[in-house]
Amino acid sequence: MKNKQVIFKDWGLIDYKEAWDKQEALFADTVNLKIEIRNRHAQSEGDEFDDGIVTPNYLIFCEHPHVYTLGKSGKPEHLLLDEKGLKEKNAVYYCINRGGDITYHGPGQIVSYPILDLDNFFTDIHLYLRTLEEAVILTLNDFGLKAGRYPGYTGVWFDADNERARKICALGVRCSRWVTMHGLAFNINTDLDYFKNIVPCGIDDKDVTSMQRELGHEVDINEVKKILKHHISVLFHMEMV
Repeated sequence: MKNKQVIFKDWGLIDYKEAWDKQEALFADTVNLKIEIRNRHAQSEGDEFDDGIVTPNYLIFCEHPHVYTLGKSGKPEHLLLDEKGLKEKNAVYYCINRGGDITYHGPGQIVSYPILDLDNFFTDIHLYLRTLEEAVILTLNDFGLKAGRYPGYTGVWFDADNERARKICALGVRCSRWVTMHGLAFNINTDLDYFKNIVPCGIDDKDVTSMQRELGHEVDINEVKKILKHHISVLFHMEMV
């Protein structure tokens, strides 16, 4: 039985490691429940068995204090700071278990962690990434900003077809047994100087931007959250609770 209900949580400004631990706990609980459900089915008479147990889904929004995270396929040398430099920038650094290379999280950036059982929606990780991108593209469009995709790269971009290409949203996910974690980082009022200390997502010849930079003024991040949440909900056909 598919469960389209999604529990929404806004963790506010939260330490990265604390949020990662909370994500891991929700992720593990969902994966373990999924294994338990499948074991019960295997011990039953097949498809007719239904004990009403379903896997939960979560959509998390938050912001983090200054932090750099390196994905499984990333290169450590893409962090351009040593320990002293990190301390001077009041930033921390973690090697984590998502895909992708290095990125930055900080205040003024919406970080979203969908912890979804994709068996409740669709089992296609590429469609999953494109759908998250589409939610960000639609959100930007609501603010009069025309964004799109850059062929061959994940994320959301402006002017992807010319030398002014710049990225406003990065994606990096982990998926096991069709359960997802990690997600997207969407620059709203982000201090873009922090991206100068890394090779963002391993791309050394493209710029990074924010809604504040594109619009020329600070943006109400809570209003962006509200609109982004709406578009994610509609695109995935979620019932938000």
